[in-house]
Amino acid sequence: MRLEKCWFCSSTVYPGHGIQFVRNDAKIFRFCRSKCHKNFKMKRNPRKVKWTKAYRRLHGKDMTQDSTFEFERKRNRPERYDRNLAENTLKAIKKIDKIISDRASDHIKNRLKTGKVQRQKEARKQLELGIHLVKAPLALAQDSSLCLPKIKVNVSQAQTEENQPMED
Repeated sequence: MRLEKCWFCSSTVYPGHGIQFVRNDAKIFRFCRSKCHKNFKMKRNPRKVKWTKAYRRLHGKDMTQDSTFEFERKRNRPERYDRNLAENTLKAIKKIDKIISDRASDHIKNRLKTGKVQRQKEARKQLELGIHLVKAPLALAQDSSLCLPKIKVNVSQAQTEENQPMED
């Protein structure tokens, strides 16, 4: 059973599924569903469409450089059947799947780290701005390290006169 890849989104196309388009120069394009075929006919670039594998790889959302991808490559050279080789291959496939899933989860964790650091910085900033809501005013008066530093601003005499309320 030969599993093909969708030309547009790089997902697997199983036998009897999808659409096959043959161009005038005999180039074959396989699509997993009509969504991919329609986008191809509209001449959309898969690298600019957010849900495709090409976009995700280009923008660092999926792994691109990994030695395990070498095992997924298509090989057209036929091999003579050998029971031991088939058995060893099946064992290796299980190990490789585990390695791929571990590396993918590590990749996702590394991607999410930056967001976590940003959220922590924003939380600290919010806490500094609203510390008076969390701590009692007396505790703030006693411990100056809990407050933001006071800034002195020089105001000219003309500005103070403009801001004075008019008395009638």
